[in-house]
Formats: sequence, C-alpha cells, structure tokens
Amino acid sequence: MWASKKYKFNPSRTKEHDLLHTMLRVRFDWEKQYLKGSAELTLKPYFYPQDTLVLDAKGMDIHSVSLMRGNDATPLTYGYDGQKLSIKLNKTYTRDEKYTVEVIYTAKPNELVTGGSDAITSDKGLYFINPLGEEANKPRQIWTQGETEANSAWFPTIDAPNERMTQDIYVTVDPKFTTLSNGAFVYSRQNADGTKTDYWKQELPHAPYLATLVVGEYAVVKDKWRDKEVNYYVEPAYKETAKKIFGNTPAMMEFFSQKLGVAYPWAKYSQVVVRDFVSGAMENTSASTFMEALQLNERELLDKSWDGIIAHELFHQWFGDYVTTESWANLPLNEAFANYSEYLWAEHKYGADEAAYLHVDELGQYLSEAEGKREPLIRYHYKDREDMFDSHSYAKGGRVLHMLRKLVGDDAWWASLNLYLTRNKFSDVEVAELRMAFEDVTGQDLMWFFDQWFMKPGHPELKVEHSYANGRLQLQVQQVQDSAYAPVYRLPLQVAVWAGGKKQLHSIVVDKAEQTFSLAVEAQPQAVLFDVEQQVLGEVQHAKTDQELLYQFQNARQFIPKMEALAKLEEKVTEPQVRTMYISALKDDFWAVRSMAVNTLSSLKEETQLR
Repeated sequence: MWASKKYKFNPSRTKEHDLLHTMLRVRFDWEKQYLKGSAELTLKPYFYPQDTLVLDAKGMDIHSVSLMRGNDATPLTYGYDGQKLSIKLNKTYTRDEKYTVEVIYTAKPNELVTGGSDAITSDKGLYFINPLGEEANKPRQIWTQGETEANSAWFPTIDAPNERMTQDIYVTVDPKFTTLSNGAFVYSRQNADGTKTDYWKQELPHAPYLATLVVGEYAVVKDKWRDKEVNYYVEPAYKETAKKIFGNTPAMMEFFSQKLGVAYPWAKYSQVVVRDFVSGAMENTSASTFMEALQLNERELLDKSWDGIIAHELFHQWFGDYVTTESWANLPLNEAFANYSEYLWAEHKYGADEAAYLHVDELGQYLSEAEGKREPLIRYHYKDREDMFDSHSYAKGGRVLHMLRKLVGDDAWWASLNLYLTRNKFSDVEVAELRMAFEDVTGQDLMWFFDQWFMKPGHPELKVEHSYANGRLQLQVQQVQDSAYAPVYRLPLQVAVWAGGKKQLHSIVVDKAEQTFSLAVEAQPQAVLFDVEQQVLGEVQHAKTDQELLYQFQNARQFIPKMEALAKLEEKVTEPQVRTMYISALKDDFWAVRSMAVNTLSSLKEETQLR
C-alpha cells in the first residue's frame, strides 16, 4: 500500500559551463511590474570544449546578447523560447578560457505561468507588492524568491543548485527606498535623474537560487556579531521591537560557530520582513527573508517567540549556502539540518524538555504525512522538484539527524559536521559525502544507517511487551511495519529499568522482526522505559500497568515519559493515585507538563459541574 509511484529519474544538472560571476544592473517599472536589466555573466566550459551557452531565462524580453571584451560589445546570435536562451558563442572555448556575455532584457514576472508547492506557494521569482500604492496601510515593496529555480525569472543564469557564482548587483530606485542584497553594501550613488543606485557585492561564491533583492521603506535596526554587521529590516512601526524579535541572532551565530568549528562565513547577516511572502522564510546568502507574521508589537511578544524559524534560516547559512545540495533529490542535506537546528538551539537556550517538546511535534508532523505517503528522504524519482519540500525532508530529516547524533555521540557528531563543512565548503554535495565525513571521523561503517534512514521509505512500528520471572526481565520486541515497503530496522538503543528504587540502563540492538531480550534485574521492575533517550523515529506500542506509568511519571525526569503517563492515564483521573499524579504535575518545572495537567483537571471540574 505504500509503494512509491514511479516517476522519472531526476539527476543533478549536467555541468557544461561553469558560471563564475554575475553582474546585474537593474531598475524597475512599478506600473507595469517589470524589471529592466543588464546581466554580464562570466563563464568557462566546465570540462569539455563548448561553442554554445544555454541559460535559464523565464518569460523575458531579450533585447540583445553580446560578447564583452572590456567595454567592447560584439553581438552574438541567439535563440529564445521563453524558457531557455541559447547563445552561439564566437568560437569554441576550452576549460582554460573565460568569456563574458552581456544580456540586455526585461523581466515580466506577472506574465509567467506560475506553479509552486505547499512550502513555496509561487515561483515567479520577482514580486511587486502594492506597486501603485493603491492599498491603504500597505507598503510598496519589491522582493525576490529564488528557490527552487525561480531566480531565472528576473535574471538569466544557470539556475541549478550545483552551480556557484560570485555577484555584483547595482539596483537603481527612488531614494526613499532601502535596498538589501547578498554580501556587503559598497556604496549608494545619487543619479542626475533623481534616483539612486545601490551597489551590493557578494565576494564568496554561492548558488544562483540564493541570490536576493529587496526594495522597500524600512527601519534598519543595527546589531553585530563579533566584527560583522547583523541588521534587522522591519517596517518603521516595528523599529522598537525588532531587537526583541530577532535579538537572539548574535547568540545563535556564536553558538553555531563554536559548535561547528566553522565561523559564520559570510560578509554580514541581515534579516528582512516582507509583505505577502510566498513561504515562511528563505535563507538567501547573508540576507534571509521572513514573512510578515514575524513583526510583533510589545503585547504580542509576550505570547510568541520566532526563535525556531530564525535559527532555521541561520543554520542554512552553513547547511544549504556554504555547502549546498547538488540536486533537489538531496534536499534533506539542506532542510533536515535547518530543521534540526531548531532542536539544537532550544536545547542550548531553553533546556532538554523544550527540545523534546519540539521533537514530539516534528514526529507528529511526519507521522501525519506518512499516513498518505512514505518516500525515501533522498529521492531521485519525483513528479516535481517542489514535492521535495515536505515533512519528510524537514521533520523526518531532523529526527534522523538526531538519531545519528545519538548513535555516534556528541563529540563525534560535531567533529563530523566540521569535517563535512570544511571538506565541502563552497561546493555541492550528495548524501554520500555526509556519510563519508561521519565514517572518516568515527572509523565506523555507517552505510547501514544511511541506507535504512535516508535511502528507504517508512519508519519502524514496534510492539513491545515485558514480563518478569526468576531475576530476569523478558523484553519482547516486534517490528510490525510491512517489510514489503519498509526495511527491518537496526535500532541501537537503551532500556531503563527501575527496580528496588534503583535505575539500571541496558544497551540493546533491535535488528530482527521479532526478538526477546533477557535482562538481569534483581527484583520485580517498578517501571520499564524502552528507548530511554526517546530518539527512535517511529511508532512504539508498549503495554504498561497503571502502577508502572505512575512510577514512570515520578521518576523518569524527562518530558516524553511524563507526557506518556499523563496521556495514558487521563481517562482514570478520578482515581485517587492518578489524580495525585496530575496535581503534582501542576508543579512540574516544565510548562507543557503543567499545561497538560491543567487541561485535564479543568475538564474534570467542568464535568463535575455539569453533573
């Protein structure tokens, strides 16, 4: 029932040319919602000699194509079908020869036939917000959104994640507008016609889909991390709360930089809020874009924190921007890490319970999606690249990385990530390169882990039972998932057993469809906690007595076992011992445990009143 539909194979883009540098000069026609641009692209053949260059250029008017030598332009012959611009070069170039072509064009994003996905709802690349100023209380803005391959709707490029370029962007606008792009702000020049031209320079290479441009009337709230600018671009009404919304950013940059052993690599880090964004947020290199919901006033800040999404986009600056997936089939190499950064930051800043609470939510998101589809994390067979942006790539991917961390241990985890980043910096990767980094650090063969979790669909569904006799705890574990569609998993984990008021840990490896583990335990167990780290991504049914659950609540010291006890005993809350457990939960250190207790006890009170 879970067999994947067989869509065509989607490889990474073949590299015929290497795009080295892009220089853009752009201005806007707000009334027509056009971008008028000049793009100078410097390239060379990747390996084999080439006499033709094919660029992605969606829905444009192409006015001229020229070969540039300094300021001298020689017209080139080209063909254009509305999607691809095919340029006949003046000769056959070898891989040792660079050349520069200039394309003069008009981008008309609103005239494109657009698509999108649940994660990124539109793919027209360039967006004019309230362009004529006709909507009251709504700012005029222009912004771009490049992922997956939509930046080629506003400049001609090789629009593939396995390409990298440096860039210069000169943007000409009304002086009242603030601009933002990748890299460092170099200068702003006043023009004779009353406009200004801002110059942004991206000196380190990045993928074309990560190029960005934002134009609007912003308050720029300045912060810093080490010697780098950290700026928050918000609408003027939110100037006073911007640091309260984004203010943990420098601490996140320090935490991730120290843990990874790779300092934040880009020239600056800016975060900008835009209206009507087509996604939650986007990790453009050195300049992340966020949806307007992040703008909060003082009252709203009491009830809401956006730390998760802020950490997510920041971690992408390493995983996605510094090291980039070579193809959309390998998207979890970007998104699973960004997802897991939310756990890492919550664990560091707010503690283990807050991180565990996030993981319960992530597991729920994946399991909900898994009711309708089960795909490998790394999948080359998909109908549309936008289909990769799902709870498999994000939620499941983050949980799989957590299991990898628990498998190798924290020291090896961070050392492996350091090797992966330093070995592959400014390049594109596939999942094998992540595996090899972990293997080279740990000395272990981890093919089994990557094969079952990254390359195969599904998740373990475990049925666990335990019994005790003659000083032995018998732990029976069945993997009941349909092995026609999912593997029989290898699951190294720990079991905690409380007996005589003492806790013992037992390491086991579940790797068969049915297994019985016989563990030496001195007395009748008071509680048995399977997978004490609560790390396994899957569904676990473990039958327990009421007394075991009550003991588990009082002694497990972790959010998930406490939550399990509260949930399983909820219908028995009228019984004295259970009620006592709920009352003690009202004083728990963690807010989510207190919240569960309040909700159950208040509903009990309501039922009593109704009677």
